[in-house]
Order: sequence, then C-alpha cells, then structure tokens
Amino acid sequence: MIPESLSARDVAPLNGKDAGLAAMRCRDDILQALYWLRGEGFGADADADAIARLVTLDAGLVREQLAQLVGEGLLEARGSRFQLTDAGSREGGRRFADEFADLQLTAHGECAPDCPHCEGIDRAEGCSHCVTGQVDGAWAW
Repeated sequence: MIPESLSARDVAPLNGKDAGLAAMRCRDDILQALYWLRGEGFGADADADAIARLVTLDAGLVREQLAQLVGEGLLEARGSRFQLTDAGSREGGRRFADEFADLQLTAHGECAPDCPHCEGIDRAEGCSHCVTGQVDGAWAW
C-alpha cells in the first residue's frame, strides 16, 4: 500500500523528452541505494527524504518513483519508510553489481606472481586476463 503522501495527485509529473530516462535512472538509484544501505548495515529501510538526499535527486521525482517501485512489487512501504521486497533485493543487487562491475576487475599487476593466466606475459604490454576479467571466454570471477 502506498502512503497517502505519495499518491499521484501529490507528485508533480515529469515533463520533457528526458522524463523517461530520468525516471529509470532514479528507480535504479533507489534500488541500489537501499541495497547498499542494507548491505553496509545502515538499516533495511529509509524514508523518502533520506533516499532523496542519498541519491541526490529531486524529492518529488524520488517520491514518484518510490510509488512506482511499490506498485511493481520491488519495494514495500511501511508507514513513511520503504524497504526492498525479495524481488527488489534481487533486482537491486543485480543493478548494483552491474553498476560497479568495471570496478571489480583485477587491476594490472594485481595477479599473483604464479598466476597461470599471466605466465609468460610481459606485464608492461598488459595482461588480457587482468584487463578484461575473462579467461578463455569465461569470466574470471
């Protein structure tokens, strides 16, 4: 159930050619933020204003997208606070992993000296295993 404060009549609609993209990015940010908050032990829920501050987006847009995410079954509203549902947790985790995937690759030179994938490769020339994160067509991690 969506709190009365988040009903459609209280939220200004998005206008302009970038409205759909802004809404999609906002939903991504909300799911990732709630996933991160829970994962870091800061709590399993947050109110709309705290979420808006965390994702640094317009509070009206955040409220609109919170209502959308509740409607899609990705968030649950408990009073004025929101938390991920099981489906929201899976989706938030997937989006979080996608967002930070490039930061999870092994940096050049981080392989152990006996790494079988880097053996015989001049590290000054670069290691395709370290750069791409792939080993023989399969992801290294």
